[in-house]
Amino acid sequence: MRWWSVANFLSNAGTWMQLTVQNLLVLQITGSAAATGLSMSVQAAPALFMSLLGGTAVDRWPLKLTAAVSQALLGAVAFTTAVLVALDQLDMTTLMVLAAVTGVIATVDGPACAMLGNDLVPVEDVPSAIGIGALVHNAGRLTGTALAGVTVGFLGTAAAYAANGLSFLFVAAVVPFLRPAPGVVRHAAVRHSAPEHRSAEPGPDMSVRQGLLFFARRPRLVALAAVTGISSVFGRNYGLTLAVLVTGPLAGGAGSFGTVSTVLAVGGILGAVLGARLRRPSVRLVGTLAAAGALLQVLTGLSPSLAVLLVLVLPMAVVESVSDTAGTAVLQTDPPAHLRGRVLGVWSSIGTVWGLGGPPLLGLLMELAGARGALVTGGLIIVGAIGAGFGLRTRRTPAPAATLAPHCDITGRAALSTAA
Repeated sequence: MRWWSVANFLSNAGTWMQLTVQNLLVLQITGSAAATGLSMSVQAAPALFMSLLGGTAVDRWPLKLTAAVSQALLGAVAFTTAVLVALDQLDMTTLMVLAAVTGVIATVDGPACAMLGNDLVPVEDVPSAIGIGALVHNAGRLTGTALAGVTVGFLGTAAAYAANGLSFLFVAAVVPFLRPAPGVVRHAAVRHSAPEHRSAEPGPDMSVRQGLLFFARRPRLVALAAVTGISSVFGRNYGLTLAVLVTGPLAGGAGSFGTVSTVLAVGGILGAVLGARLRRPSVRLVGTLAAAGALLQVLTGLSPSLAVLLVLVLPMAVVESVSDTAGTAVLQTDPPAHLRGRVLGVWSSIGTVWGLGGPPLLGLLMELAGARGALVTGGLIIVGAIGAGFGLRTRRTPAPAATLAPHCDITGRAALSTAA
């Protein structure tokens, strides 16, 4: 797990270095901010249409081999881009094609690496492993973003892509040496067992449809998707809402927003540390934390000064980071092993819809109500929706049966167990 965390830190740092440099590169080639957004959308678009296929591939193929090959392919794309930049042969069309290829590979790489990391610890420690992963992600993001400018300034744009390629190759080199925790058995191992075992008991359905049906028929996953979706659309996009709030009503500048962004990042790291201590995360916990974060968002929208905003932003980021860790733990431990890749594929497709549709909706809300109004209204919508969901859940939960007397405890348990 330590080796995996180090590898992921380097990979995240390289990825964020490349993303930062790529935005600058697109601006350099086209001089258009719209083109920069388009390149990011092109890279994200495959997740909308192909994540289910990627998740199915992860369920069907050996996990370590899948993760190693996908990381090596991502490294090859990064090296190809570095060579084209160094030779001054990279145009916008080629860059878009490479971004799309990266997005396609990521539909397999994302669930493969997530499941591989979880297999390195016992099931009860998966929330802790996810918390460590979130901590590594945030640390890598800060490091990569900071190194991007330094790397370009001293070594050039091609060096940033080459560094990212090396980080991918390092992960691919580490994967073969990783050993799953004792007792962790993946479905891939069962499917590749001896022929006599396969003929005696048919394997589970490995189709895309099976993953969709499981997700749709699992109330807790649907509820988790609803909570995360409404929080993503009406909150969380603080790069947009807080930027307008700081530079508008609070009369701050780019430096002030940079301070707010730093506090958000620190809160995310603290939240990941706290989330790593979770033992039994649940959808109810995710909803409660999301509602608490939304209330803090409402107070943030009412902030009279930058100082008050900074005081509120830190706990808001902490609460939302813990909520994200709990939600990811539920998502990755609830499905049976042979379905986890496809469930993550469904989740990736849904998350892409939120990512593409949320900012325009929030932008429209800001046009109508301003930055303060968008933060307050969005927070109240989140709290109201989650509260309504809790109310419906309480009404539908049947009351405990009153017919089992205390003296029937042992036999009652035995009968229920036998029936189950």
